[in-house]
Amino acid sequence: MSTSATTGYQPATEFHPISIQSFKAYDIRGELGVNLDEDIAYRIGRAFGQILFEHYSAADVADELKKLKPAIVIGNDIRHSSEQLKQATIKGMLDAGVDVIDLGMTGTEEVYFATSYYQALGGIEVTASHNPINYNGLKLVKEHSKPISADDGLAEIQALAESGQFSTDNQQGTLQLLTDKSAYINHVMTFIDVDKLKPLKLVINSGNGSAGPVVDLLIDKLAQAGAPIEVLKLHHTPDGSFPNGIPNPMIEANRTATQQAVLKNKADLGIAFDGDFDRCFLFDEYGEFIDGSYVVGMLAQAFLNKYAGESIVYDPRVIYNTEAVIDEHNGKAVISKSGHSFIKQVMRDSGAVYGGEMSAHHYFRDFFYCDSGMIPWLLTIELLSITGKTLSELVSGYIAAYPSSGELNFHLTTHDAPAIISAIEEKFSAENPTKSMLDGLSLNFGEWRFNLRASNTEPLIRLNIESRGDENLLQTKTQEIQQWLASKGAVAA
Repeated sequence: MSTSATTGYQPATEFHPISIQSFKAYDIRGELGVNLDEDIAYRIGRAFGQILFEHYSAADVADELKKLKPAIVIGNDIRHSSEQLKQATIKGMLDAGVDVIDLGMTGTEEVYFATSYYQALGGIEVTASHNPINYNGLKLVKEHSKPISADDGLAEIQALAESGQFSTDNQQGTLQLLTDKSAYINHVMTFIDVDKLKPLKLVINSGNGSAGPVVDLLIDKLAQAGAPIEVLKLHHTPDGSFPNGIPNPMIEANRTATQQAVLKNKADLGIAFDGDFDRCFLFDEYGEFIDGSYVVGMLAQAFLNKYAGESIVYDPRVIYNTEAVIDEHNGKAVISKSGHSFIKQVMRDSGAVYGGEMSAHHYFRDFFYCDSGMIPWLLTIELLSITGKTLSELVSGYIAAYPSSGELNFHLTTHDAPAIISAIEEKFSAENPTKSMLDGLSLNFGEWRFNLRASNTEPLIRLNIESRGDENLLQTKTQEIQQWLASKGAVAA
């Protein structure tokens, strides 16, 4: 297959050293025309392809890696710039000598799935997820859908992309277009027993992102199996101009449409996604948004009901409810630093069946230890069916027993994050709390606790506070710490 005719992108003939500012801790994200464009995407694709191919071709490479195909899978979200960036990235990988499988328009989890399913060396999703419309980026994984972070390969890719010192003695790779989603859909459906589903009405808001086509395929599968599930689709058609706003349900204003549709249609459940649908957000039958930490507890219960005694991984921002659920259902609690590369590694090390973050990322052992936005809502409708409870009934006990502040974000104007964290530790030292520095600072006072950490992806510091059944204590401590942060120049975001 002719690579130049297929990709349409032609790179420069000489590569001078440049600085690329779009590399972050876990992925690549930048403003279009400022620190991300087709030329940068080409360099990243070529560096990624060259490094993976060199590791694969090394004489002492592990036999496990040798069994893989010298190919990389790639997909893109619906943003108008994503196709062009993808084509430039493809050209870079082909010039690096690796074969490329183009998945077409996908969500990130489809790339995770395809990387393992096709036994590829790695995968790329071109996406900016929930970022503003003038941004885009690339999410990278290596063999077996393992994450790549700044400490584990991403810095090496950046260094080569910036230097432009690419190998020139390799053959051109070949390009194959494989857009069939059947294997992925069939795999996702294995997470539930369709025969257990009871009549439910769902509102699904795809946010005009990449989720719509996958939602359609899953609904078709449910219907073919005779599942009595009615679905009302909202903002369903993929549209890179995002006519209903950037799909980011973490922003309260963006929840209104889903909430109103649930109430108007008397639905049992509301479901919303971000742009690349690697996060899933839930609303109960009253249109109330369910905080992600309580969803972690609910899904932990769902898995421990199926797999007794298994390990559950969770992050340290909000822990009381999750630990209580795991203990009640005789699971093994395994705490991990937040962030997908940490969660996934801890899951692999512990063999955990499920891992969850309050940020609405949910990870599954049987999904290559990767996160999925589609599996959580399927598990939720199965749990509603099995228990005969509404979503509010499932989580109201959690919320009453362990109220939390939700994540509060602050911009720092006069101090850096380490200085703020050190100062707040000193402030509370006389109360002799239990301390953890696993991820930022966690101080546990018995009846309440908080976690304060610097964001891994944005110039923010993030605060979470929770209590054991004492809403007044929660409000008092939240106000106290907010006022203290303000006195240190931390401005609410």
